[in-house]
Amino acid sequence: MLKKNEIVTLEITGITNEGNGVGRYEQIAVFVPLTAVGDVISCKIVKVCKSYCYGIIADFIVKSRVRIQPDCEVFGKCGGCSFRHFSYEEELRVKQGFVEDSFHRIGKLDPEFEPILGCDHIDGYRNKAQYPVAEINGKVVAGFYSKRSHRVIEFTDCKLQPEIFSEVVKFILDFCNAQGISAYSEETHRGLLRHIYLRRGEHSGEIMVCLVVTDFGKCERLHQLAAMLSQKFADIKSIVINENSKNTNVILGDKIKTIYGSDTITDTMCGRKIAFSPLSFYQVNTLQAEKLYGIAREYAGLTDNEILLDLYCGAGTIGLSMADSVKKLVGVEIIPSAIENAKRNAELNGISNVEFICADAGKAAEMLFKRGERPDVIIADPARKGCTPETLEYMAKMSHDRIVMVSCNHATAARDCAVLREFGYQTVKCRAVDMFPRTGHVETIVLLQRETL
Repeated sequence: MLKKNEIVTLEITGITNEGNGVGRYEQIAVFVPLTAVGDVISCKIVKVCKSYCYGIIADFIVKSRVRIQPDCEVFGKCGGCSFRHFSYEEELRVKQGFVEDSFHRIGKLDPEFEPILGCDHIDGYRNKAQYPVAEINGKVVAGFYSKRSHRVIEFTDCKLQPEIFSEVVKFILDFCNAQGISAYSEETHRGLLRHIYLRRGEHSGEIMVCLVVTDFGKCERLHQLAAMLSQKFADIKSIVINENSKNTNVILGDKIKTIYGSDTITDTMCGRKIAFSPLSFYQVNTLQAEKLYGIAREYAGLTDNEILLDLYCGAGTIGLSMADSVKKLVGVEIIPSAIENAKRNAELNGISNVEFICADAGKAAEMLFKRGERPDVIIADPARKGCTPETLEYMAKMSHDRIVMVSCNHATAARDCAVLREFGYQTVKCRAVDMFPRTGHVETIVLLQRETL
C-alpha cells in the first residue's frame, strides 16, 4: 500500500467531475488535482484511504498535449472552475465521457449518444452570480468559496460572469466599507450582509441586485446604497433585500423586500418575454439554454394536438417556448413566486392554453392522474437530486408516449431513467449540452419512449 509523502511516477488516464486527474499505481487509484489526461508526473501522496489515495504534483515528467496555461489567478483556489488547465476540446470529450459512463454504469442503459453540444462563448456566459461576503483583515470583501469549504477567496473578476457584475460588486463593497456595514460571520453568527446575488437578462441587459441580510430591521443604509446603485448603473431595474437569519449554508431565505424598481426583471428566451424574481429558476446560460430547449422541442416531437406536462417548470421558460405547438400546457413548480412569474410570463406572451400548478412535482403528478389528465408528452427538468420515486411512478402512469428529461446531474438522470425502464420506458437517445464551460457540470437531455407491447 502507498504511504503518505511517498513519491511515485503516475500517468493520468482519466478525469473526475471535480477536475481531479486519475491514475493507477499498482491497481490503486490515485486522484491528483490540476492534472490532465496524458500527464506523466512525479506524484506526492498526501492522503491514504482504504482503497484509493490523493496526491499532488511534485514535478512533471511529460506534460499532456491538451494542457494549457490557466488564465485565472485564483484557479485551483476558488471552487468554481475545474477545467481551465486543459483545452476546451478536451473538456467536451471529458464531459461526453461523464454522461456515457453514468448511463452505462449507473443506469445499465445504452441509448444512442448524440455528440455533445459545445458552447460558443466559454467566458462571460453566466446571467447569475452569488458572491459570499466576509470580513478579511478588517475589510468587507466578496468572492467565491474555495473547494469543499466556506472559506471565501477574495475575487470579483470572474471570467464566467459578465464584466458589469464585477463593477456592481466592487461598488457595493466600497459602500459597505465606507459606511461600516458588517459582513456576516458563520463562526460568530454576527454581521448583516451575507451574500451579494446578481441576475441579468442576457438579451435585455436588465440587472437585479439582491442583498442577502440577516435582519430587515438593520437595513436603513441599504436604501441609500440602492439609490446610489440605481444612479450609477442604468441597467439596474430591481434592487431587493432577502432576509436569511438562520444558521444555514442555504443562501436565500423566504422573505424578500423590493427597495428599488420592480420585483422582477425581464428577458427574452426562445422569443418569449420572461419575467423572473430572485427565487425563480432561470437557466444561467441563456444563449445555450435556447439551444437546449430547441433539442428538447425536437425530442418531444410535438404536432399541435398534444397535452404537454412541464414538471419543475420554474418561471415557465421551457414549456412556454413550446406552447404554440401543443393543445394544452400544464406547468408544475413548488416555489410560489416562480409560479406567479410563470403566470405573468404566459400573460406577457398572450398564451392562454396553459395551466400552472403550485405543488410538489410528485403530488401534482398524482393529482393530475386522479383527475384524469393524460398528457401525451412530459418534460421534466428536476434539481440536481433528480425525481422522487413517487414522481417517476405517476409520470409513467400518466404519459401515453414520450418523456423528455432535462438534467444538470447525469448521475441522477441515469438513475431515474433506469427506474422508468421498470415502468416500461425505453431510453432512446441522449445528448450532453455544455451549459457550464470550464466547470465540472454538464446538462443532459434524454428521450424516453413507451415500449409497445
